[in-house]
This record gives sequence, structure tokens and C-alpha cells, in this order.
Amino acid sequence: MRGLYRGALGIGPAMAGAVALLLAGFLMTGTPARAQQSMPGGFTPEQVQGMESIIRQYLLENPEVMIEALQNYQRGQRLAEEKQQQQAVQANLAALRDDAGSPAVGNPAGDVVIVEFMDYRCGYCRKVVKDLKQTVEEDGNIRLVLKEFPILGPASIQAAKAALAADRQGKYEAYHFALMTQAGDMSDPHLMQVARELGLNIEQLRRDMESEEIQEILRRNHDLARGLGINGTPAFVFGETLVRGAVDAEAMRSLVAKARDKAS
Repeated sequence: MRGLYRGALGIGPAMAGAVALLLAGFLMTGTPARAQQSMPGGFTPEQVQGMESIIRQYLLENPEVMIEALQNYQRGQRLAEEKQQQQAVQANLAALRDDAGSPAVGNPAGDVVIVEFMDYRCGYCRKVVKDLKQTVEEDGNIRLVLKEFPILGPASIQAAKAALAADRQGKYEAYHFALMTQAGDMSDPHLMQVARELGLNIEQLRRDMESEEIQEILRRNHDLARGLGINGTPAFVFGETLVRGAVDAEAMRSLVAKARDKAS
């Protein structure tokens, strides 16, 4: 297109830059850019109007140019976002994988680490839990780190605190999967019923739920999620790849394979 404009107007590099600015304004807003004070070279209103006319006619006759330009813009934005996410994950690998306050299940020495940010009241978290558990168990070489990330109200916070308190009694895994798979509204009676079924000390559980240590774990998880641009659940990190939203079993296996290949 740059050649077309130069040939049609007999312009040099400076005016070609002006045409590019006009075209960019048209593509982004649907109307020509008329701010002459921002144009290079001090073009007259007549010159600007002439360039706008040519650009408008060209785009009307070739609308696919606008579509292609917008697609390229969106692709560039997506690649920039992915790069930023990758950098954020790499900068926070220790916090993702090695925080002593984040319980882990699966193989402690697994060659692939999956991190999940989850909420017990999140329907999508509950939907994927079966596939996630099965993927970890069938693979046998995955370490799954669970980040309590309660964002769906007070009941979510109480459930997260109860699960972390259960960890103090060595029952996090059983309690976590019970809450995720059993029907219940995450009310206090439900949380305590599940705890009793697993043989937990209820008085100790209640004390630990209100401890400053558990409050601090939740604060760290929220800060980490914010730093990674995570604002919903579930969200996963497979190796060093951030994935937002629910993931089915096939996609999980593919992401694990990619993480393993990358690490080898």
C-alpha cells in the first residue's frame, strides 16, 4: 500500500509517513484523522483532504485491508500479552511452586508442577476437579500445588480457611477433594460436617481458621494472583504456562506433555 500512495500522490518519505498516520486513524476509528497539527511536514488542509479522499476510496473498494490490519493489531496485542504473562510467571516461580503455605498433592518430586488457583464455590473449579485429580494420579510424576483463592464471597473465604486449617492436621488433600466433590453450600454446618466425617479435631480446626498464619497465606495468594493478572477461577500454571479458565482432561495431558518437553 505504501507504494500505491507514493505513486498516486507523487510523495516522498515524509508525506508517506503522513499517509500512514491518516490510514492508522481511519483503521482505528473508522474516520480519517484530521488533526493537522499532528501531521509531519506541515501539510495544507487541501493536501490532507486529498490524502484522506484517496485512503477512503481505497478502503471502501478493499475492505479486507481493514480486516487484515485489525487482525494483525489483535495478534500483536495477544502476543504482547502472552509475553508479559510469561515474564510474570517466570518472575514468580518460587512463590508459585515453593510457598510453604500452599498445600501440594501428587508426587512431591514430580518433574512437572501444576499450580491451580481455585475457589470452592466456583462451579468451573468443581467441574474440572475430577479430570485434574485423574490426570495427576494417572501420570504419577506431577506435583499439584493448590492456591486457595477465595473470591466469591464470605462463604468462599471460610471454606478456604477451613481447608488450610485441615492441612494443620494432615488432612488437606482429603478435605479439599471432599469439599470439591460433595454437594454443599460451604456454610459453617457443611464445613464442620465434612471435617467430622474425616475425623478432624473441630475445636482445633476453628482456632486455626482464625490464625494470622492462615490469613497471611490467603493474602499472599491474592497478591500473587494480582501480579499474574489472574482475577477469576480456575486458573492454572502448567510448568511455566498460564492458562485461565476450565481445562478438560485432553488439554491437561497436552499441557503437561508440553511442560515436560520444555523442561527436558
